[in-house]
Amino acid sequence: MPFIFSIVPEYQRLVHFRFGRLVGKGEKGPGFVFPLFPIIDTVKMVDLREDVLDVPPQTCITRDNAPVSVDMLIYLKIVQPVDSVMQVEHVETAALGMAVTTLRAVVGDIILDDVLAKRDEINATMQSKLDEVTDRWGVKVMAVEIKEITPPHDIQEAMSRQMSAERNRRAAVLDADGQREAAIMVAEGQKQSAILSAEGEKQSNILHAEGQREAAILEAEGIATALEKVNEVGQGLDAKTMGLQYLEMMRSMADSESSKWIVPAELTQFAANFAGNASGGGATGGGATGGGGN
Repeated sequence: MPFIFSIVPEYQRLVHFRFGRLVGKGEKGPGFVFPLFPIIDTVKMVDLREDVLDVPPQTCITRDNAPVSVDMLIYLKIVQPVDSVMQVEHVETAALGMAVTTLRAVVGDIILDDVLAKRDEINATMQSKLDEVTDRWGVKVMAVEIKEITPPHDIQEAMSRQMSAERNRRAAVLDADGQREAAIMVAEGQKQSAILSAEGEKQSNILHAEGQREAAILEAEGIATALEKVNEVGQGLDAKTMGLQYLEMMRSMADSESSKWIVPAELTQFAANFAGNASGGGATGGGATGGGGN
C-alpha cells in the first residue's frame, strides 16, 4: 500500500486518526511524520499560536438599566491539540459565543458608572469565567481587552455636563488654593520684613546706647582729669596767695553798690592771720633797722 508523509512546523501539531480512531496519543509533530496511509488515515492540523477574536460590539444592559455598547478582543491559545479537535467542533465560534454570553452576564451585574470606570475588573472577570469554560476544550484564554464602551447619547450628554462641572469645580479649587498660597506667602514676607525691621531697630538702639555710654564715659574721664589738674594746682598755692585772692575779692565787694557786707568768719580769721604775718615781717625788718641806729 502506498504511503505518504507530512512535515509539521514547530508552531503546529498534527492530530492523527486511523479508521476514525486516534493513533496512539493522537498528537504528532513537530517535524517529519511518517507513515501516513491514504484512505485509512486522516489528519487535522492544529495551530498552537495565540489567536485573537474580535468580538463585534454588543449591546448590554447594566444593573441600573442603562444600555451600553461594548467592543472587546479575546486572546486564545490552544494548549491541548487533541481536546481542541475532540471536544469542540469550531473553537473560535464556540469561544466567540461564550464571550458574548459571559459579557452580558458580567455587565448586567454592574452599574453604569462602574462599567465605565472599572474596565480592568471587567477584563479580569471575563478572562476568569471564559477560561473555566474553554479549559475543557484544551484552550487557554490569555487575555480579554475591552476596546470601547459606548453609552447612549443622552447619557453621554449628561456625562459631558458632569465633566464640565467637575472641571469648573477643580479650577475654582485650584484658584482658591493659589490665592491662599499667595496670601500665605505675602503674610510670611511681611512677617519676615517686620522681624528684620525690628532687629534693625534693636541693633540701632543698641549702637546708639553704646555710643551714649561711651560719650558719657569719655566726658566723665575728662571731668576727672580736669579736677585732678585743679587739685594739683590748688595744692601748689601758699597762704599768701590765698590771702591776696581774698583781698581782691573784698576790693571787688567794696566797689559794689551794696550797703551791707556779710563777711564769713573764716575770712576775718584769715585776714587777721594775714595781717599778723605781714606785721611780724615788718617788725622784724624794723628791729633790724633800729638796732642798726643804736
